[in-house]
Amino acid sequence: MDYGHRPEDLLSTTEARKLLGVSTVKMTQLIKHGVFTVYEDLLDRRVKLISRSEVEALKNRSVKAA
Repeated sequence: MDYGHRPEDLLSTTEARKLLGVSTVKMTQLIKHGVFTVYEDLLDRRVKLISRSEVEALKNRSVKAA
């Protein structure tokens, strides 16, 4: 997990999963394989956050590949 620079456009993993249209299992795999930089929510360490721009970039790559 990255504790340095935090982007302003952070989404929860649930929001990111819904935006991508993938299952919880698939989202967990993407995170585990390092597809996304994951940040901790400073107020709740259980919440993991992902940059919207990273999610959008993956979504755009997926659309172009289809």
